Amino acid sequence: MSKEIQEHIFEPFFTTKQLGQGTGLGLATIHGIVKQNNGFINVYSEPGKGSTFKIYLARDHSQAHLTAIPEKVAPPLGQGETVLLVEDDLALLTLSKKLLEDLGYTVLEASTPGRALELAAGQTGGISLLLTDVVMPELDGRALAERLKTSHPELKILFMSGYTANVIALQEILDPGVQFIQKPFTKNDLAAKIHETLSANGAHQ
Repeated sequence: MSKEIQEHIFEPFFTTKQLGQGTGLGLATIHGIVKQNNGFINVYSEPGKGSTFKIYLARDHSQAHLTAIPEKVAPPLGQGETVLLVEDDLALLTLSKKLLEDLGYTVLEASTPGRALELAAGQTGGISLLLTDVVMPELDGRALAERLKTSHPELKILFMSGYTANVIALQEILDPGVQFIQKPFTKNDLAAKIHETLSANGAHQ
């Protein structure tokens, strides 16, 4: 890559890909993680030959301590509450639906925000939680949540993204203090976060 591109590659949302083919957050996320751990990244690149990224992290000289492995705790289960799941990655959509059903939730699944709005409009039994990806084509997660809140004011919102919470906050993609879980997540992580979200400012809906 050229020197001009190298000067901008770690900037959030900078991308050389065509519109719709990249978010420009990948290298920004990696750079943020490395910086948080007091490290740095060097880039070696020649046009037409390729690029090499080298990550340098400080060695931890602290004394290692053995810690007891905590006993496994059963994840908090749902009680049949309806969750509107919105994820544009079909593989993740299928996996997330299975996790939610295993945890005891009723799932309405949508691979696009438009489909999510249709499902919500036709749902007469109420929706307890919107679990939605943040970065999506057509309509982002925050805009979708705002639309749904107008017709479902009691709806609880849980955002999910492959980008770190720091990147999400830095770019003001979401408002501060919202419920957020980073992908990939475990079944127990998801269960705990949903329980926390539904329990906020009141009992489970």
